[in-house]
Amino acid sequence: MARVLILGGGFAGVVAAERLAAELGEEHQITLVSRSRQFVFYPALVRLAFGKCRPADITFDLRQSMLSRRINFIEAEVARVDPFERTVTIAHGEVQGTLGYDFVIFALGRRLATERIPGFYEHAHHLLNVDKAIQFGKAVNRFESGRIVLGQAPDARLPVPIYESAFALTRLLEEKGNRANVKVTIVSPTTLDADLGDHDAAVALEQTLRAHGMEFLPNVSIKSLTHDAALTTTGEAINFNLLMLAPPFRGSSAAAHICITDAEGYINVDWTMRVVGHKQMYAVGDCVNFAGPKMGHMAVRQAEVAAANLAAQISGHEPVSHYQHEMRFVIEGAGNDGLYLHKNLWTDEPADVRQGPFWSWAKRVQQKYWEVSHS
Repeated sequence: MARVLILGGGFAGVVAAERLAAELGEEHQITLVSRSRQFVFYPALVRLAFGKCRPADITFDLRQSMLSRRINFIEAEVARVDPFERTVTIAHGEVQGTLGYDFVIFALGRRLATERIPGFYEHAHHLLNVDKAIQFGKAVNRFESGRIVLGQAPDARLPVPIYESAFALTRLLEEKGNRANVKVTIVSPTTLDADLGDHDAAVALEQTLRAHGMEFLPNVSIKSLTHDAALTTTGEAINFNLLMLAPPFRGSSAAAHICITDAEGYINVDWTMRVVGHKQMYAVGDCVNFAGPKMGHMAVRQAEVAAANLAAQISGHEPVSHYQHEMRFVIEGAGNDGLYLHKNLWTDEPADVRQGPFWSWAKRVQQKYWEVSHS
């Protein structure tokens, strides 16, 4: 019997657990450890903020979903991993102490490094959980005139919600009849080309932003916030009346002490999703050291690869699946209702870029699939 621990209850952890349960026999033990029993479909938080869905539409109970798939569930915080003793220390939950394992999958996501932006919690909204998304939506609905700034701090690597929020915001302002009273500014620590990973996609998005009367400021590195200004590394002050900012991120602190991460705390893996230098450890999702943005579909694919290879390893076979680092996303509201991009980040091939109402519809269908399949 193999004891498998999966650490983290987001896209990566849930998919890894489900795939392993489907591939391994009942004699093997699979346990998912998550800090919360509530799964959140994060790509829908923009829609939640702007009143297009309810919290119940984008969440489900992890315990119920996992137990129905013969996966043990523990609601607790992962404090420490010891790869030599093969134990995980958990705390602040329904169980405290250590859990032994034969194999472990890190799916702990990433940590909000808000300490790198003094004033962030006092002066910025964000879209990183249900409550904060609702708060931002309420602030937008109260807003009558002035400047709204939306953007990313350095190392956020989360462009899609920023642009989706900008388009949803302009639609709302137009519906309320006060679009002319509000200046909408988007700031990025890089450029549109770097945000999207493709020049043609950047041109299409820039044209759409301009058509909606939005200002885009590239190469803006925000270092601190006051109640009405974002201060940059060049000494510039960008004034605002309302700010929504994706903060810097770093890898999970639970992996920091065992020498498996890069300087920012992201875990080094090979093409099988196995942690470099550790045969019994895999890592998937936002905690992994791969270039480019961090997205849910990447986490899902990494989890599928890790589960297939771990199941093969338990059965005494060589790896059977190879991860390809691809970026796929839809920005709702861009152009004729949606902008789709697909690009292989490990090649120099141009991206596949398309626009049209189908892509926004497809994104909502994906959300519905997760809701129905895990209810």
